[in-house]
Amino acid sequence: MPLIRRLIAMAAVDRSLVNGIFSSAATNAVKSGDDFWAKYDKTQVNSMKEMCIAVDENDNAIEPRSKKDCHLMENINKGLIHRAFSVLIFNSNKEFLLTRRSPTKITFPGCFTNACCSHPLHTSLEKDENDAIGVKRAAQRRLQIELGIDPLQVPLSDIEYITRILYKAPSSDIWGEAEIDYVLVVRKDVELKPNPDEVDQIRYFSKDQLKSFLNNNSIKVSPWFKLMVDRFLYDWWNNLDNLSKFKDHKTIYKLI
Repeated sequence: MPLIRRLIAMAAVDRSLVNGIFSSAATNAVKSGDDFWAKYDKTQVNSMKEMCIAVDENDNAIEPRSKKDCHLMENINKGLIHRAFSVLIFNSNKEFLLTRRSPTKITFPGCFTNACCSHPLHTSLEKDENDAIGVKRAAQRRLQIELGIDPLQVPLSDIEYITRILYKAPSSDIWGEAEIDYVLVVRKDVELKPNPDEVDQIRYFSKDQLKSFLNNNSIKVSPWFKLMVDRFLYDWWNNLDNLSKFKDHKTIYKLI
């Protein structure tokens, strides 16, 4: 009996030790996670919980994945792609709206880019693929969040779906992008009230002004915008009154 009691006591000590080790490991993991996120803006961290639409290279929806998962280079290097959009805004003078991403953004902070760049969410409204209506709804939502544009100023009928591009680009060793990006164009005057959590500079440019500005090697430009500038932007710009000839909803331009 003493031997049995001794064995039971030893087992209890072992269980206590094991539990303590696991408890300590869990605490340290949470603590390291908190430390990791502490360097980022809280608004941007919270947005990482949003559920995006993971897709294959043909833009077939696969599953919901968090914004965080979609932007980790570890996952991107394993082939994870998500659906996204880029809105290009031209005013009535045919000037192009350039914005600079807030320095608090987790990916591509401080980069100059087009008016609005974001992702449709994995919701019934924004998953709707009929005439890209879900992506347009997402664009309408984000234009209000980022630039303060009232949805009444940009009804879905004013958001033109041009084409799609697939690209991949690292922002850092940890974060990056791998997207099928829907290119959307808005051609009208809108009232702008930029959200400093998202955008810290806005300016309209003529074609010559933009070309001169982008020739300045000291500025940072988002990779998707650079691809559009190099391949498409000026052709679209030169034909704003006849964009229909550029609308291609079958091709996904693979710029990777």
